Amino acid sequence: MAFILTFLGKGGTGRTTLAIAAAKKFATQGKRVLLIGQDPSPAFGLSVGANVGAEPHAIAPNLQVVQLQTAPLLERSWDEVKALEAQYLRTPFFREVYGQELGIFPGMDSALTLNALREYDGSGHYDVIVYDGMGDQTTLRMLGMPDVIGWYIRRFRQVFADSDLGKTLSPFIQPVASAVLTNASFAGDNFAQPTGQVNDLLNQGKEAVNNPKRMAAYLVTTDDPGAIAVARYLWGSAQQVGLTVGGVLLNRASRLSEADLFQPLSVSPIPDQPVNDWQPLIEALPEFEEATQAPRPIAINIAERKVSLFLPGFDKKQVKLTQYGPELTIEAGDQRRNVSLPPALRGQPVTGAKFQDGYLIISF
Repeated sequence: MAFILTFLGKGGTGRTTLAIAAAKKFATQGKRVLLIGQDPSPAFGLSVGANVGAEPHAIAPNLQVVQLQTAPLLERSWDEVKALEAQYLRTPFFREVYGQELGIFPGMDSALTLNALREYDGSGHYDVIVYDGMGDQTTLRMLGMPDVIGWYIRRFRQVFADSDLGKTLSPFIQPVASAVLTNASFAGDNFAQPTGQVNDLLNQGKEAVNNPKRMAAYLVTTDDPGAIAVARYLWGSAQQVGLTVGGVLLNRASRLSEADLFQPLSVSPIPDQPVNDWQPLIEALPEFEEATQAPRPIAINIAERKVSLFLPGFDKKQVKLTQYGPELTIEAGDQRRNVSLPPALRGQPVTGAKFQDGYLIISF
């Protein structure tokens, strides 16, 4: 498995340049690196200084690059869907639909990009994957998809099972499924097998995002107040999807008077890039694996019956806590997160909550 690194920040702050420099840095350390560009335009290839295609290819020792293109990704993923359908259904009905015919709906690119990251990570060919995405809420929502989809499956599956309709249909699910599916064996939970494989994949994705040894983001900003405000907002939003932010890259500025706004993160000044000279940038970059020392998005203390969420960039008025179901729902800015509690706290009512030094501290 690879260490996945991405960058967050306002457009025009130099995220792509720093992603390329980071990939070069890792490659010079002898690590097998894949640089992934989300931008399908020729601009990405010009920034890299090489021809970039839809399949990974080497541009330097230890360094490969690929440019994600949604249409080829859709075709490849559709073939996987058809293979899965043929595995479980006696009479597949997707087999007469071909990936080359499919159009692209808004939002498809995020799901396909996430799947591509999963495949490249699982290939075993890379030690590090540097992902140059949109660097905004789109990237964060994409990385939060495993958690969100997992919640929908978990909650609606239970809601249906507990409903009168679910209880009425439950005795008929196994014989009907056995007639339709080639591989039907249900025991106890009639929904376990259909959702088991999906849940495994979602849990793997969620665990990767939540583990700073597997995935981390760095903020990129200039000394422009707008760029700083966006970086702080994305910092807090990243915590909502469980993504650890390891530090700040201050581009094209020697100092940041508002550095305390990013405490306790370290701020690394990045010099202007001389033409065709990447070395000054590479030398200015931090050791990205040290993201493990940054504050974790969530901490659960069962002994003290407390849950702490780190939500920098937001104030008390922007954070909302609700507990309608068995999980906690936290709203901060434009992000919503459902927190699955350990058995000792699950179903227990919240007895208190306070917002202190960027932390939402919840007591049970």
